[in-house]
Amino acid sequence: QVQLVESGGGLVQAGGSLRLSCAASGRIYSPNPMAWFRQGPGKEREFVAAINWSGGRTDYADSVKGRFTIYRENAKNLYLQMNSLKPEDTAVYYCALRSGYELYYVWGEYNFWGQGTQVTVSS
Repeated sequence: QVQLVESGGGLVQAGGSLRLSCAASGRIYSPNPMAWFRQGPGKEREFVAAINWSGGRTDYADSVKGRFTIYRENAKNLYLQMNSLKPEDTAVYYCALRSGYELYYVWGEYNFWGQGTQVTVSS
């Protein structure tokens, strides 16, 4: 069984930065692309960023391009560097993992998800 644990969320002022981490444990088979999703208050869950198994390919939602960076250390550790945060970035952020060689953009395409970490951006 694979477990994902997010950390690094918190309260930050608009314009500030946070770095989220996601640690995977258990039996993980490469290749394993990963992603970040988020769900804001009263909103549907949405895609934020994805990275392929090697870290060589990434993609972002238009709303975070140029401000967020997804990267990974290895097969088990994923990060999201968030800069120039805005109040509309307030959400619970989730990491997700699956097997495969491509980038995946839909929550339901992933097999494993974390419990989420809260990010609150004050104006």
